[in-house]
Amino acid sequence: MGEISRILWIYRRGLGAHVRSMMEYEADFWLLVLAGLLQQLVGLAFLGAVFAQVPALRGWTFPEAVLLYGFASFVFGLAPLLFDGLWRTAWLVNQGELDYALVRPYPVMLQVSGSYVGMQGFGDVTVAACMIGWALVRVDVAWSPLTVLIGLILLASAAAVRISILAASTAVAFWLHAPHSGFAMAINQMGTLARYPLTIYGLAVRGVLTLLVPFAFTAFFPVSWLLDPGRNWWAALVTPVVAGACVVTGVRIYHRGVRRYESAGH
Repeated sequence: MGEISRILWIYRRGLGAHVRSMMEYEADFWLLVLAGLLQQLVGLAFLGAVFAQVPALRGWTFPEAVLLYGFASFVFGLAPLLFDGLWRTAWLVNQGELDYALVRPYPVMLQVSGSYVGMQGFGDVTVAACMIGWALVRVDVAWSPLTVLIGLILLASAAAVRISILAASTAVAFWLHAPHSGFAMAINQMGTLARYPLTIYGLAVRGVLTLLVPFAFTAFFPVSWLLDPGRNWWAALVTPVVAGACVVTGVRIYHRGVRRYESAGH
């Protein structure tokens, strides 16, 4: 427990130092935050345009769809705030810059993931939190202390799934040796589909998003449980299990990739 606390403390200090360095350039910081805000607002505008034509989308009303979109955006916005450095994996491997991380007494994956903070994440989570708040007062949710507790567990599980997919996909750079994260970008772009009801897609797409790259557990299943716990009770059980499996898989893939790393001879 003491070792875990030490690792978390170092990680938090590293992220804090990077945020402070970014704040030295206030214009850059606010431009990135604005970029995150605009990106989410464009998505919300698209959702509004769709519901201007139809009263419901496969049984999802506009407030329910906004809740789903906001939940997914909040989960996706946590990744750039906490683990954006993972996107640097391909460059570090290609340039042989991972040597320094290997000799430090700290997990390599955490050194890489904490090496950068995506400031657009502040804009993402801010707009997403507003969407969730707006939607929650308009949907019919039977609130209780147990509902809040399970909801928080599902939110944490969804974030774990999202970050695990990011870690596993960026770790492919250890095998490809390309200087960019093209494969990871393609995989994570699929996450955009998770912002909308899974039921609007065909069976093949639903299968991919549930079984192969489980983005469905980053928003659709948790929100489905929140809206109808009696009918989707299983989602409250399966989502944390999937999250645990994703964390183990993502960490193992990344560590296996580190073992394949070939130094540039620094």
